[in-house]
Amino acid sequence: MRIFSGSSPLAGKAGFSTSASRSDQVTIYFITPEGEEIEAKGEEGENVMEVAHDHDVELEGACEGSCACSTCHVILDDEIFDKLPEPTDEENDMLDLAFGLTDTSRLGCQVILTKELEGAKFRLPSATRNMYVDGAKPAHH
Repeated sequence: MRIFSGSSPLAGKAGFSTSASRSDQVTIYFITPEGEEIEAKGEEGENVMEVAHDHDVELEGACEGSCACSTCHVILDDEIFDKLPEPTDEENDMLDLAFGLTDTSRLGCQVILTKELEGAKFRLPSATRNMYVDGAKPAHH
């Protein structure tokens, strides 16, 4: 769909919009280990790790979302956890390495935003097992 600016003669006509639609946005919340709640909006189809990075949330993602580490580990409420597809064997293997693993743990890079996740809360564990010995964090793209 083409979006026209407000100066277009077609702006405001049926089927045309003067601004991008936000109907594909999903609002989620990150809960820090200290209990701070951070609101974040992402597009349907984005993963939770990407949304965290877009909002400067301290969710690492050392492997940049390739499901090769556990540093984007998040903890979900039972209700939200049950709405998600089952984790793959690869995700389960990485979750086994996660600090503070729970029955409702997932990797943020593997949780894809859908409208069903509107209002979901993702708790950040108190620590991660970082592959970097010196504590360096990879740059986000």
